[in-house]
Amino acid sequence: MKALMSTKVGGPDSLEMMDVDDPVAGKGQVVIDVKACSINYPDVLIIQDMYQFKPPRPFAPGGEVSGVIAEIGEGVTGFQIGDRVASTTGHGGLVEKVAVDHNSVFKIPDSVSFEDASALILTYGTSIHALVDRGHIKEGDTLLVLGASGGVGIAAVELGKAFGARVVAAVSSEEKAAFAKAAGADETVVYDRAPFDKDQSKALAGQFKAAVGPNGADVIYDAVGGDYSEPAVRSIAWEGRFLVVGFPAGIAKLPLNLTLLKSCDVCGVFWGAYAMRDPAGNRSHINRLFKLWGQGMIQPRVSEVFDFADAGKAIQKMADRGAIGKLVVKVSD
Repeated sequence: MKALMSTKVGGPDSLEMMDVDDPVAGKGQVVIDVKACSINYPDVLIIQDMYQFKPPRPFAPGGEVSGVIAEIGEGVTGFQIGDRVASTTGHGGLVEKVAVDHNSVFKIPDSVSFEDASALILTYGTSIHALVDRGHIKEGDTLLVLGASGGVGIAAVELGKAFGARVVAAVSSEEKAAFAKAAGADETVVYDRAPFDKDQSKALAGQFKAAVGPNGADVIYDAVGGDYSEPAVRSIAWEGRFLVVGFPAGIAKLPLNLTLLKSCDVCGVFWGAYAMRDPAGNRSHINRLFKLWGQGMIQPRVSEVFDFADAGKAIQKMADRGAIGKLVVKVSD
């Protein structure tokens, strides 16, 4: 089968399309004929050995896929060959066939395209875990989302609205602000590109404070990091929850006196580890997402579909922070 492989540390241009052996379904696994694979920021990091996990090479990037079950391993129940499914893979998704643990596989309705289905689980799974389990979001809260036009960010915007929050979307361009507005954001903040000096950081904190209102943001969803995090914390409400989701702008350094002054919580969000530690809880969240999708309250927003041969270009666009919504690679028809 064809697979886009990382054979050495590097950027998207270091990836190679190779012929590799077809996988076999082991105990507790199914093999999926991959139809689509969505691209996420961890795909940028993992090929540079900058992600939390460093799989042995050669490996394929690609953390979530959709397709059709082609083989079922020992001990697997509830699935049949031919079922249309979506699954997370961690890595290894940019291939024509992939073997995955059955606990990470979810059936998808016939009405849902493979491209859309590949764009749901990782981003919306991260965001529902962040907002519900870590942020304890409730109706009437004010939610500030940093990086609100990206995959996890736009999912947080939609879910925030679904849960009854007032949502402020912070983005880096007017185009991205319009995209977040279309997804339901009540208000937007357009910030400059970092790095920031002290005055610029103070000005951004002022933008955030003006947008979230005098009581501050009850929940802050930070999928950006870097110089953006401290100004966001300065806009947090008393006993607010600051959710640490990702670091495309770099790992932030926070003055801890701010957490004392606001009596706020700084909460790490590691959805992949959560899904492994609590598969039942994760499955409940994913089932809830499908219900919200069916009710029209969320909708994976696929902005661009790439051919399999151009998968490296999709990862490069993600690396350049040029993605609005979700980028998806169509692996096969």
